[in-house]
Amino acid sequence: MSSPLNLTRFRPRLLDTLADYDRGRFLRDLGAGATVGIVALPLAMAFAIASGLKPEAGIWTAIIAGFLISLLGGSAVQIGGPAGAFIVIVYGIVERYGVANLLIATACAGGLLFLAGLFGLGRLVRFVPLSIVVGFTNGIAVLILLSQLKDLLGLTVERMPADVFSQLHAMALRLDTFNPHAFALGLACVLGLLAWSRLFRGDSVLARAVQRVGGRWVQTRPVQMIGRVPGPIVALVSLTLVSWGFALPVETIGTRFGGIPEGVPAFALPDFSWETVKQLVTPTLTIALLGAIESLLCARVADQVSGQPRHDPNQELMAQGIANMVTPFFGGMPATGTIARTVTNIRSGGSSPIAGIVHALTLLVVVLLAAPLARHVPLAVLAGILVFVGLNMGEWREFTPGQLRHFSRHYRLLMLGTFFLTVVFDLTVAVQVGIVLACALFIRRMSGLFSVELVTLQPPVLTYQLYGALFFGAAAKLDEAMNAAERAPRGMTVVLDATHLIYIDATGVDALRQLHRAVLARDGLLRIESLQPQPREVIERSGLAEELAAGRAEERSA
Repeated sequence: MSSPLNLTRFRPRLLDTLADYDRGRFLRDLGAGATVGIVALPLAMAFAIASGLKPEAGIWTAIIAGFLISLLGGSAVQIGGPAGAFIVIVYGIVERYGVANLLIATACAGGLLFLAGLFGLGRLVRFVPLSIVVGFTNGIAVLILLSQLKDLLGLTVERMPADVFSQLHAMALRLDTFNPHAFALGLACVLGLLAWSRLFRGDSVLARAVQRVGGRWVQTRPVQMIGRVPGPIVALVSLTLVSWGFALPVETIGTRFGGIPEGVPAFALPDFSWETVKQLVTPTLTIALLGAIESLLCARVADQVSGQPRHDPNQELMAQGIANMVTPFFGGMPATGTIARTVTNIRSGGSSPIAGIVHALTLLVVVLLAAPLARHVPLAVLAGILVFVGLNMGEWREFTPGQLRHFSRHYRLLMLGTFFLTVVFDLTVAVQVGIVLACALFIRRMSGLFSVELVTLQPPVLTYQLYGALFFGAAAKLDEAMNAAERAPRGMTVVLDATHLIYIDATGVDALRQLHRAVLARDGLLRIESLQPQPREVIERSGLAEELAAGRAEERSA
């Protein structure tokens, strides 16, 4: 039962899944969680480094936020943690405001996300047009690819600026520091990841060759088992061994950051003041908006892929909010739902939030045991992993000429405009302008559905038929009837047939009131007939119905 304030009930999906939980599901969740935990390690480090933070910031975000989102979230299978979509946003905030203020903005954004879920605003994210989502997703993918050129090429740039054109200029000035060894590692990583899943598919050349040699059992067992090993882990381990074994002169986590601390980070309160918070309104809103969109889109994808009961968007936002309020106190970065890890979880057999909890615990064990080895990981390999993420993140097919021809001009304008604004300016500007433009285009389209048609002109009666929705974007279309009333002979009766009028707002009522006054000025009468329920209620509530009745009463008395 909802509260008097219509607040959302706080009920994690975990409570529902435990009702019929059994040993078989636990074993599948255990395996899926362990797989995702291993996959999350290189991604968490790469996202943090690309965001201008230390690798441990991404790791502990994946552990703490991943645990809380699975424990408290509204989706059965979603995996939370640092996401590629935040890279450009976080890097810009760090460059402009500093790491301490990033932590404050993240915590404040978490509070906004929790309140959004508490007051039931989770479903509003579905109103963001698909064209805007595709535009900014592809824009973020391009920015991720561009941001990794420095480490992929092994360039020595003392300080990378935040905006894309300054980054390209800074790298162009330092092309003389190109490191062929780093580039070879990064390129091998990208090509290896692109080939890994294709090599071990059931219809791949390798699989068919093995099947011919060893029969179907060999093809379906060993080949598929090898194919289930996460590609990023294969790339990370193998290329790190190559770099370390041949002592390649490339930058590593150890040379840049000194390695990863082996212990659990201490709880620490960032410097907090209301003056600081007021300066961080824009970063806070950006993190909250992107976190909400990314997590709920990911949850919708998970629903489609997994076949599990649909997620609760408000519960998911509350869980995301709590996670983002907690992780900054341990030096973490913004967290949200992650599509790649969520899909990996589903394909590995995960069917409940237990898999997400296991993923966080697996990552914790791996970090505590293997932290000293991370110092040898080349940054070019992590850059290669992020290039692979960016390539898979973008919906590039939507931008092909053949596909664009299938879309309307409005869709193309929104998608390409949002993409351009995301790359050239930033995500906040792109989404704000995109939503405003979408609203303007929607209003224009809806206004085109309203029409006023002259039915009969038989003095002393002038009859019009109203179609569609009479709202602020279409009220000007009553001007034709207004002009006709002003030119009509005195004593003319104007009839508006509202049989097909489905909606009216305050501006529409005001337009009718002005028409009524114009008719009265010519000693005429205005009648509105066959009103539907919504227009009738608005007209009665506004007092226009009484004014029309008074006009008829005066006409009868005269």
